[in-house]
Amino acid sequence: MKRVSTVTVRKRIVTVFLFGLLIFAIIDIRLGYVQFVIGEKLAGQANELWTRDIVFEPERGNILDRNGEILAENVTAPSVVVVPRQIKDPQKTAEKLAAILDVSVDKVYSDITKVAASVDIRPEGIKISEQQESDIRALNLDGVYLAKDSKRHYPNGKDLSHVLGFAGIDNQGLMGLELFYDEKLSGEEGSLSFYSDAKGRRLDSLADVYTEPSDGLNLKTTINSKVQTILEREMDFAVSKYNPDGALAIAVNPKTGGILGMTTRPNFHPENYQEVESSVFDRNLPIWSTYEPGSTFKIITLAAALEEDIVDLEDDHFHDDGDITVGGSELHCWKSGGHGHQTYLEVVQNSCNPGFVELGLSLGKEKLFSYIRDFGFGQKTGIDLQGEGNGILFKPKAVGPVELATTAFGQGVSVTPIQQVMAVAAAVNGGYLYEPFLAKEWIDPKTEETVEKVEPVLKERVLSEETSQEIREALESVVAMGTGRPAYVDGYRVGGKTGTAQKVGPDGRYMQNNYVVSFIGFAPADDPEIVVYVAVDNPKNTVQFGGVVAAPIVGTIIGDSLRAMEVEPRTGGLDKEYMWPEQPKIEVPDLIGLSKKDLTEYMTNLAIETNGEGNYIIDQAPAPGTKVEQGAKMRIYLSEEKHRE
Repeated sequence: MKRVSTVTVRKRIVTVFLFGLLIFAIIDIRLGYVQFVIGEKLAGQANELWTRDIVFEPERGNILDRNGEILAENVTAPSVVVVPRQIKDPQKTAEKLAAILDVSVDKVYSDITKVAASVDIRPEGIKISEQQESDIRALNLDGVYLAKDSKRHYPNGKDLSHVLGFAGIDNQGLMGLELFYDEKLSGEEGSLSFYSDAKGRRLDSLADVYTEPSDGLNLKTTINSKVQTILEREMDFAVSKYNPDGALAIAVNPKTGGILGMTTRPNFHPENYQEVESSVFDRNLPIWSTYEPGSTFKIITLAAALEEDIVDLEDDHFHDDGDITVGGSELHCWKSGGHGHQTYLEVVQNSCNPGFVELGLSLGKEKLFSYIRDFGFGQKTGIDLQGEGNGILFKPKAVGPVELATTAFGQGVSVTPIQQVMAVAAAVNGGYLYEPFLAKEWIDPKTEETVEKVEPVLKERVLSEETSQEIREALESVVAMGTGRPAYVDGYRVGGKTGTAQKVGPDGRYMQNNYVVSFIGFAPADDPEIVVYVAVDNPKNTVQFGGVVAAPIVGTIIGDSLRAMEVEPRTGGLDKEYMWPEQPKIEVPDLIGLSKKDLTEYMTNLAIETNGEGNYIIDQAPAPGTKVEQGAKMRIYLSEEKHRE
């Protein structure tokens, strides 16, 4: 037998020891890596395997107007949840549920026989009506439960629909403010987590973990519900009277850029958006629609000419014979034969195209287009809604004398209504161009405390106060003595400008007898609180002029809105210049305390209706000092005794 030397044995022992030491080192390193490097990750994965979550949905935040009135809220609407293992007769259960949910039996049967702990019947069983809830409760079906849920409710129906937008079946924002601010409105889900074995049986030895849902924040907007109601009413009137292809209205606070109201026709009910074509709810016309602005754009040319000291409205004159030739092209005035000899203030009042062409040519391409860009045209305004258009301006290389001339009176460029509103707001508010916005404050729904305030964003100053004042005075004269007379409001100083824009057809040519007629107005003219823009697309059975169709609508909106906003009436404004067949309004006299025999000298231009008996007038309506149309009805209240209220 061969003997192994001591040296050899010792080497083998050392080798085995070192090999073992290496193995233990590897194991130790691996354990350290698992414990300290990926330990949290593995523990999380193990936790996911052993835990089951019951999700608790947060309440979506309300949307409010500037005064706290609810524009969008949540109402209870339960959802059907089925536990397949508890259903004794799937066929009969499917038949009964299908009849109530108005869905096929096969669809319900397929859902309730799934191998799952619980099943939702989607979408028919989600957020069901009160009647459906009552009918299902009455059946008392095994394995069929009604889970607490909510859906979005818009208490004002179609009003403000394109601005508010709507939420989907899972309360996710899909359009409008609901989409733009979905993250803040939706909140964060909560859950109840419990541990279970591989078969899904609950492990009572381990504690449950509850995470409370965090409700969405309430959004207070800049919208004034009273102004919005007036806009909606007047748009309904325009649709019923003119049957247009479309219509829109915007009201904005020129001092901040906050939107007071906005509406589009056609509109829709946010809770039933599936019932209309997507083209209806996808197109928020005030921010999406682009078209040639027409004469409302002349305000920008006027602003540039005044700021650059190109023209003096009182001292400089222009003779309009009906057309002007530029670059070999003849550009016509809207009035056949022209307006004759006039001051440039009258050019503005008469909306004289050749006069504005002359201003544009005097400014030159670089200066005019510089002001156009400074006023925000050709780019998005930044309003907090999705789907805003850019508009289209001539590329600098493509601007020749004709393009410069047509741009000066609003033809050949394409703008959005919101761009026009913000530009005119800047022209009359002292020259400050603001970013339009709707979100005013974010409020905690539990504490009702403001957690975030949105401040107005001033983009830049585009005009001096002196120029802005000149523009206000010139546009006030347009409403008192020019093409905007139908927008005149007794007791308030209103300024504005008409617009009648040709539309381009599919063939690239201007359409005949198919115009977008518009008017943009502001008041009070000495200190503007509101700017209103109305555009009516292809009104039927009427003369298609902005002064005929849109101006009276804006006048009504401004008058009613200022009273709703409690803006004090003004004095010192321009008196309206009446043209046949218009007649000036008359002031209601103070008759209280007079006798019936005294009426004859006062009632020549008013119809009178008496109430009560006696010889003395103790009350009257309208109140003294009110201006009314000639021939209007006036009520007086009589008594035997002479006294004043």
